[in-house]
Amino acid sequence: MTRPTTLGALKASGWKSRSVKDELRDNLIARIQKGGALFPGVIGYDRTVIPQVVNAVLSRHNLILLGLRGQAKTRILRALADILDEYIPVIAGSEINDDPYHPISKRARDMVRDQGDDTPIEWLHRDARYAEKLATPDVSIADLIGDVDPIKAATHRLTFADEEVIHFGIIPRTNRGIFAINELPDLQPRIQVGLLNILEEKDIQIRGFPVRIPLDLMLCFSANPEDYTNRGSIITPLKDRIESQVLTHYPIDLDDSRRITDQEAWTERENQPTIRMPVFIRDAIEAIAFEARKSEFVDQASGVSARMTIAILESVLSNAERRCLITKQQGTFVRTIDLAAAIPAMSGKLELVYEGEQEGAHKVATTIIGAAVRATFEKYFPGVYATRARMGRNKREAVPQREEGPYKPIIDHFAKGQRLELTDESKDDDFAKQVKSVPELEALTKEYLKDLKGGGLAVGMEFVLEGLHQSSLLAKEDIDRGVLYCDMLGAMYDDLA
Repeated sequence: MTRPTTLGALKASGWKSRSVKDELRDNLIARIQKGGALFPGVIGYDRTVIPQVVNAVLSRHNLILLGLRGQAKTRILRALADILDEYIPVIAGSEINDDPYHPISKRARDMVRDQGDDTPIEWLHRDARYAEKLATPDVSIADLIGDVDPIKAATHRLTFADEEVIHFGIIPRTNRGIFAINELPDLQPRIQVGLLNILEEKDIQIRGFPVRIPLDLMLCFSANPEDYTNRGSIITPLKDRIESQVLTHYPIDLDDSRRITDQEAWTERENQPTIRMPVFIRDAIEAIAFEARKSEFVDQASGVSARMTIAILESVLSNAERRCLITKQQGTFVRTIDLAAAIPAMSGKLELVYEGEQEGAHKVATTIIGAAVRATFEKYFPGVYATRARMGRNKREAVPQREEGPYKPIIDHFAKGQRLELTDESKDDDFAKQVKSVPELEALTKEYLKDLKGGGLAVGMEFVLEGLHQSSLLAKEDIDRGVLYCDMLGAMYDDLA
């Protein structure tokens, strides 16, 4: 399709001008009526965040997304650009995307006045109509809105009273588009004041110029809760002018968390050995984030980003890949012991409280991984602890009691002094022989994980041992590149010796 290249041809084509908010509203309505995903790639918000964002767009509101790190705030803001028209016409050479029917810059007004219907037209793609700025303390009004350019004044021999000497900032250059500011509280209060006119009066003023430039914009912001950042706050008048505030959140269930991780993680690697991951190991990886978000050692006000689980999955897969390279195998199963590779991916992503700092990042990460394994173990196998009623001094009370149940033959095996050493660098065949040396372990695993066989069954057996350790029925010692499972009581005596 040939697009008009002059103002006269544009008029003849019947094109009509719309404000950016009307354009977003109309296009979003059409998308809703058509059906399908409104914000592809945004997972877990279908009944919470997305309806609120849709309401904001339908209301022609500016909006702010408020939430902890790693909650897809920036992804949602960038997805808004996909709702814009694919192309819109602008006056050729315009710095601020002047509407051919309603030019606002002096240069564009002069072009239309002098050339009339012969004024040249360009077409701007929607990708060029979205801009964002990370708020930092050094951001200035000149960066955002603009300033007087003395070089331009001297070159063109203009006075500072001439509009042509204005150097526009990033916001005017996004005219007729969407402009987003990330981490809004980090913007200095005096700079936030400069946004007030844009939000309410829809115009800008530069260096006291007696000129008002009415901008057509949708302004969007993202911010962490102020009680976490402590680096600044959003000034009250600015809050008042942002019509919609939408609260984001972390995935509510493991399924949504897994879909996010699978979507974002780098798992399809060229020339990689065949890496298979049992479902219970995959569940344990996702459970790490859920356990971290309720850990007493982690600062919950700072949040635990979804990026942590993505990094964990990549690290665990890489550890299995490394095993293949060492053993020259063409493939392997991800093992429970490979979860130790998650620790480097966790350490830099957890903000610890004072007690956590005292424990140390490595120990906290290990504890969280252990809690995730235990939670997953109890999802697939009978729990070790059962609630029993007993008579207290004044009334019956429920107390958890340990029941060895189907695990007794395994525990008795280790109680006789047997030990089992496993490493993350052993071949799959050797690994399988080692775990099969534990009586009744294979039968128990097959009973509750019926679909497993071969290398996957061996990993399931290892998972049972780790689950028993996390349930305090087996002891475990860390050794070089591996672990040693042994009797709990025997390990206590060894410690005392």
